[in-house]
This record gives sequence, C-alpha cells and structure tokens, in this order.
Amino acid sequence: MKPDKGQEQAARNTRTVSAERRDEPSRAVVLVPIQRTGVSDNPLRSSESKLAEAVGLAGAIDIEIVHSAICWLNNITPATLFGSGKVEELAGIVQSMEAELVIVDHALTPVQQRNLEKAWKAKVIDRTGLILEIFGQRASTREGVLQVQLAHLNYQKGRLVRSWTHLERQRGSTGFIGGPGETQIEADRRILQDKIVKLEKELEQVRRTRTLHRSKRKKVPHPVVALVGYTNAGKSTLFNTLTGATVRAKDMLFATLDPTLRRLTLPHGRMVILSDTVGFISDLPTHLVAAFRATLEEVLEADLILHVRDMSDPDNAAQAADVTRILHELGVRDEGEGSTKIIEVWNKIDLLPYETVESMEARREETTAVPVSATTGQGVEFLLETIELTLSGRLINRDITIGVNDMSQLNWLYEHAKVHSREDREDGSVALNLDITEHDMSDLQRRLAH
Repeated sequence: MKPDKGQEQAARNTRTVSAERRDEPSRAVVLVPIQRTGVSDNPLRSSESKLAEAVGLAGAIDIEIVHSAICWLNNITPATLFGSGKVEELAGIVQSMEAELVIVDHALTPVQQRNLEKAWKAKVIDRTGLILEIFGQRASTREGVLQVQLAHLNYQKGRLVRSWTHLERQRGSTGFIGGPGETQIEADRRILQDKIVKLEKELEQVRRTRTLHRSKRKKVPHPVVALVGYTNAGKSTLFNTLTGATVRAKDMLFATLDPTLRRLTLPHGRMVILSDTVGFISDLPTHLVAAFRATLEEVLEADLILHVRDMSDPDNAAQAADVTRILHELGVRDEGEGSTKIIEVWNKIDLLPYETVESMEARREETTAVPVSATTGQGVEFLLETIELTLSGRLINRDITIGVNDMSQLNWLYEHAKVHSREDREDGSVALNLDITEHDMSDLQRRLAH
C-alpha cells in the first residue's frame, strides 16, 4: 500500500528537520568543579571568574552553550570525579537540555571520562581536550599544525576513545584514535606511537630551521621584544598598532596561535624585532607546553618581554599571576644574573573610567608599568620610548665632530640621533650637537674607531 501525499510530506519534513538539526551547533553543558577544601594554585581567582573563563573557552568553538554551572565538591571521587548523587543530578540536566556534549573544566582520567559518558549519555571532554580542540581549529602554519597534532596524540595515548563527531569533522585527520574494541588497543597504541615519532622528527626539523633563522638575526643584532600575556589581553591588537601589521585580532580566546615576527623602528631609529606569541592561560596543559616548545623559545630568547594585561578585566591580577608563574616555569627570570627585562603594559584603558586612568598615569613611575590603549593608540608613543630607554639607555646630549674620513657615518647619525645644530667647517669636518641614546653612542664610538 502506497503512502498518501500527506504521509510523504510529513516524511520529507522530518528529514528536513533532521538535516537542519545536524547543521546546527551542537548543544553543550559547561561544568566547573571546585573543591571546597582544595588549595588553589592562584587564590586571586574567584569561582565566578573560573566559570566565565570556561564558558569563554567553550564559546571559542562552534557549539551552543545551553547550561553552565559551578559544581562544589567535598571530595574527589576516583571513578567519576563527582559524587554519585551529583552525577545523577547532572544526568537529569544533560538529558533535559538535550545536550550532546559536556565540557568539564577539570582534568579527567580516561576512566572518569568513560564513566561520565555512560552516565550522561553524551560526549564528555575535559579542559585539556577543549583547549586542544581550540588549538586544532586555530593552527594555520605547518609548525602550528604539527604542534597541535603532537599534543593531541600524546593526550590520546592513554585514552583511545573516539572523539565527539562534530570536533572530528573540524579537526580532520588529527582526531581521537580508537579501534572497534579492546582487541584493537595494542594496535592503536602502535599506530599512535609511530605517528608521534614521525611528528617529533618533523618538528625537530622545524626547530632546527627556527634556530637557524634566530642565529641569522643575531648576526644583524636587532634586539627581540616578545609580547606575552593572558589569552585575549589584546596582544595582537597592540602588535598591529605598533608595527602596522594585519595579524588576526579578535575578542576571542586564543585568536593567535602561530608566532609572528615583524620589524619595528623605535623613535630614535633603532630597529627591533617584535614577536607576537600564543596567549597563556591558567592550568595550561603540559602536552601543549611540551609541543609548543619551539614557539615559546622566542620568549626565552627575547631581550625584552612586554607583559600585556587587560586592565578592564576584573580578574586581571589573577591572570597576571598565572602568566608570571608560567614564565618562571619556562625559565624566564626577571631578577638576578641572566635575567630578562620585563615591562608591564596595562592595556584597554579606553574601557576604564577617566579617574582610574588618571590614577594609573600618576603611578607610572613607581610601578614601571605603561598604561595604553592598543585600540585608540593612547600611550603607545610613551611605550615605544620606554622600550627604547630599556634597550638603549637614556637619551644624552653630545657635541660631536665628524672628520673628513668618517663622513660615511653622517647618514647613520641622522637616522639614529636627533640633530639640533650642524656646522660645516673649512677643513671639511662637521660639528654636530645632538641627542643620542647611550647604546647608539657606544655604537658610534665603535664605528669611528674602525
């Protein structure tokens, strides 16, 4: 018996709705577990700010957040992280919200992840998995892609479960690996290990190339200035403002993943290399720190670090503490022998009340921080002067006579100093009164000696 036209139309409507449903962003629940008696690595960070950051991270990929909550834990349950009662309560929320994904802003063991997926009948990923997914979507250069793939494989080595299908489509061939059953685990492990070895060899070649480029830069000794800061602090916007570049800058966590280098000319002519790097974040997964070693070497090799802070964020003190801790873990020291100079850049002052900005300006000398707005350009000129002062020393006034045999240095002087007066003498020499940095004065003396 053939279906009537009404049944056929209903079937077509059902198929259309199903297709539209597949194209819609996947529905997700975001949970932030916090131990009541736990000792936080950063006591400055509030539970509300942790939730806001977790939601921001989840919003950085193509999902629809239908529910978010802080979950207070008295104790950690080894099998499920949460207590049995809480697991049941959350299962009801996940099912009522028709969520396909649950993001737990905490490290989960493979057993905990598998048990929670069974209990909630939804895909579960932890903080590390989420950050890896974001990085997988952001990587654009060959180096960035290789680093993300390596971090992903190392993360998956102990899990061997399939990824949530939406993220698998986004990531392409770098998805989670797993066989159809327990009999495949050993084979999967061998496949993973082979891929890891191959990626490590490719990344080693990338590191050698980067080291070669760095050594070439040292032959033409331009100082390296690295921008670091918490993710979404405005580093790329500041980078673009300083250099006139067009690096992707968005109000989004981890908008920048691949490092970018540009030349920057300081007010008195000295050339520096400015480096924009990946944003830091609290509880940065160890897999990522290891995989991104080549990128972070740009920070370790820098002559000066600009620590960019989003002063409009109520949580900026906690974010600054996280960045400082990560820098120390990387081996960057700001005190003692072999230390790297660090300047704090207080960004986004255009979003602050006028009185707050005035107070910052008044405290500028005692804090050695520079308030700026990368968007409007306010304070950028003073920042450039501060960079030059830190790298080249203070500006000094000198009377200099350039002899006939040293006339080739005149052009260099006009590029690197501010000439106030010039007298061309009868013997062919030139007398100049000028302002010049201590570094450039030393450089001039070396040039004249040769």
